[in-house]
Amino acid sequence: MTVTSWKPAQLADLRECLELMTADGTVPGGVIAHGTLDGQPGFLTAGIVAPECGDARPGPDTVYDVASLTKVVATWPLIGSTGIDLDTPVSTFLPTVPAEAPGGKVTMGQILAHTTGLRADTRLDQYRNRSADLAALICGEDLIAEPGAGHRYINRGFILAGLLLAQDTGRRLNDLAAGLWTSLGMTSTAYGPISRSSQVAPTEQRLAGAPRLWGIPHDDNAALLGGVAGHAGVFTTAADLATYATALLAGHRDGTELGRWLARSIVPRAVIEPGIDRGLAWILAGDGRAVYHHGFTGTSLYLFPATGRYLAICTNAVYHHQDNRTALAPLRDVAIKVITAEP
Repeated sequence: MTVTSWKPAQLADLRECLELMTADGTVPGGVIAHGTLDGQPGFLTAGIVAPECGDARPGPDTVYDVASLTKVVATWPLIGSTGIDLDTPVSTFLPTVPAEAPGGKVTMGQILAHTTGLRADTRLDQYRNRSADLAALICGEDLIAEPGAGHRYINRGFILAGLLLAQDTGRRLNDLAAGLWTSLGMTSTAYGPISRSSQVAPTEQRLAGAPRLWGIPHDDNAALLGGVAGHAGVFTTAADLATYATALLAGHRDGTELGRWLARSIVPRAVIEPGIDRGLAWILAGDGRAVYHHGFTGTSLYLFPATGRYLAICTNAVYHHQDNRTALAPLRDVAIKVITAEP
């Protein structure tokens, strides 16, 4: 690995895009952390946290609901640290799931690679007033494809992974995650709900005239699970994401347990589209050189192990928009362009 610093022009492109998206109302504001594994992070900021927070400006310690970044900030590293066999059917770990259940033969490796064939719609609300165990309900549904047959992004798999982690370790998922984050020095990362303040970014207003979601998960299914789930529910800061990215990249260089897990996870497992693959949880681009994941609320984390560089984007884009893949595309396009640029 040759550690490569960020070029001023690359950071200027990121800043300009974030400022333009703030000015046109795509996001109230946001923070981008940038750095390398052997240096201190830098931060680009724009706009405000949200109108509810007055004049408060976003910064390294502003807390954001990171939505699906939960998959790679909580669930994925915990699976790596517990050493759960990726090829063993989930029914082996979950006593309430019969081996003959449609989802009983799904493996943790398939969950991480989004190749389970489980139903794509999450909709845990359909299980209200059902007495059966949630894992059994999820695995009892008919599959939409044969496990391992192809890629389809499925939150249900990571919900199941969170349940499996708790069952296998005998500890609650939020407790497991808190121990991990503490060990890495991520002092501002936690599952919600968290207290409202001017440094916690609100998200969506679900009903006209009602308060916005603020300090509680934007994801409906995470909320149904009390805010603690394998697919969503984590709140964190750009500073903590920089700490996490540094630990991953340094571990990859030094061959630590976490680094070996990252190396194993960035081998392509399934094709998402031409040029884009899925490893274990992570998305891989540029022949696997760039490693990243997004969160629906307006967050992203990018790693480039070959150069030791990272980017972490924190915004609350759902404050204004639900169609975030379109709204956030310009910033995400710039991010992947600059992190994969030749040194």
